[in-house]
Order: sequence, then structure tokens, then C-alpha cells
Amino acid sequence: ATILNIMPQIVWSAGPDGYHDFYNDRWYDFTGVPRGSTDGDLWKGLFHPDDQPSAWERWQHSLATGDPYEVEYRLRGQDGSYRWSLGRALPLRDACGGIVRWYGSVTDIHDRKVAEEQCDIVAAELAHRIRNIFAVVSSLLMLAARSQPEASSFADEARLRIDSLARANDYIHPDRPGRDGAAEAVSMQGLLHALLKPYNHSLAGVPRIRISGPDLRINATAATSLALVVHELATNAIKHGSLSVDEGRLAISTLLDDEVATIEWTERGGPAIREAPTRRGFGTTLSERALKLPLAGVVEREWDPGGLTARIRIPKNRLTR
Repeated sequence: ATILNIMPQIVWSAGPDGYHDFYNDRWYDFTGVPRGSTDGDLWKGLFHPDDQPSAWERWQHSLATGDPYEVEYRLRGQDGSYRWSLGRALPLRDACGGIVRWYGSVTDIHDRKVAEEQCDIVAAELAHRIRNIFAVVSSLLMLAARSQPEASSFADEARLRIDSLARANDYIHPDRPGRDGAAEAVSMQGLLHALLKPYNHSLAGVPRIRISGPDLRINATAATSLALVVHELATNAIKHGSLSVDEGRLAISTLLDDEVATIEWTERGGPAIREAPTRRGFGTTLSERALKLPLAGVVEREWDPGGLTARIRIPKNRLTR
């Protein structure tokens, strides 16, 4: 009892049915409630009303399954203010595996949560400013093309690449408050869907582009580099490949092993390919360099008569770190 009461952390315990019957002194010091007044399930009344349903649902799940309990919630202090807290609990089992008690703790994480919210605000503002920069640069290119018709082809190509980067930026930095790390994670397939959405027109109710395979969370640097490569492949598919005709289809599959992530790009149903191109355009060189330098990635191409097959290979540790 002495050890538990001098700890700077809240500690509690409950029976196998979830009935709370012990709190150390830190619980009463922080909440200011009379001793014994939160026994049973009355503890949840001290949680913020918005957090009570999720905390209660997770606690009931742990009681039913024996899984560890972990949840973030706002706990009301004796001054009436709420502080973000991390609640955890583990079961104590007997020799037969039956649960005889639950032991839990409450850790103050308020300062961390406030810092995360401030970072989200700054990130949203930065994303907004970057979006404006993309728009300004695109407008400048359009103005330049109007005054110098001979540069219109280059301006159009550059503007499309900028638009692709803008879509990647929007995907990486969505303007949504209260981001949930699991739900908001930037993933390889999520990026592919975001980048290729403008090109995925349905014909007779069947999408022209199909994306399949396992997914992988990726970092912002990887997303930017992939955006350039995918944009280049999509542009060429629209100009010369499978997306240049109504019958064409594009299948993209992701493959993962212990060390390498592969994106396989397969075009079918487009114009027949007589021979592999002998000239490498500026866009291809730019995109592959953007993939190689920061990610140590490569693009392999196979020019079959039925269509292009390209494989983007990137070390997994470069994508996720």
C-alpha cells in the first residue's frame, strides 16, 4: 500500500467481473472524489462525455476476451478541468489461465496531446500554403504558355507534374482535425488511388484501373517520389498505352517481401507495341532520378506486344522509416 500510494501515477484494480474496488491515493488527489465513491463502474462518470462510450466499449471487450486494456481519454480533475490520460490494464491469471484480478494504471499524457494538436495545426497551415504555391506555379506556367506559344507543350507537361505533386500533398496532409493515426496513415495503395483517380473512368460500369495486393504505410518522401513516377507512367499510358483507347485496361498490384516493396504496373488492351522505345524522355529521366536518389528505387520495363509491364522496386526500409 505504501509503494502504491507514493507513486506519481494513478493505480487501480478490479475483480474478474470488472468491479473496481481499489484506487491509490493519486486517484483521489487528482479527482477530488470521496473514497469509495467511484467503486464498481462509477469511475466512467469522471471521463469526458465524448470519451465515455469508447472507453466503456474497450473495457467490456477486455473483460470478455482477456485482452489488454488500453485507451486514451480525458479525465476530470477536482478543479473541473479535463486532462488527457492513457489508461492501461492487464489481467492476473491463476494456474489454469482464469482471470482472478485486473490491475490498471492511468498516465497523464496531456502535454503530449496538446503538442500533437499544435503540430496538426501547423501541418495543416503548411499544407495549405504548399497547395497555394502549387496553384501559383501552375498559373505562371499557363500565363507563360499563352505569351509564348512555342513553350506551351513544355508548360503543359510541367503543369501536369505539378498537379500530380499537389494531389500527393493533399493525400499526405489532409486538412482534417483530430487525426487518427491508424485511419489517417499514408499508405502505398492509398496514394495510388489518389493519384490515378482522375484517369479511372468507368466503361459500362467497369473501372479501367484495378489496384490490388497488400498495403504498406509510407513516409512523405516516398509519397513525393512515387507521385512523379506514377504520373509519368499514367501520362504515357494516356498518350500511347492502354489508357489511350476505350478497350484498354491497367492493372496495378503491390508485392511485399522482407526487404523490397514492388509495384507492378501492367497495361493491356492498348495499341500493339512493335518495339521498345529507343529514346528516354525528360519526364522518364526526371521521375526515375527522383525515385533513385532518396529511395534507392528502380523502375524496370518490359515492352511486350500486348502492352507495357513496369515494376517499381523500392527497399521497404526506405519507404517506412
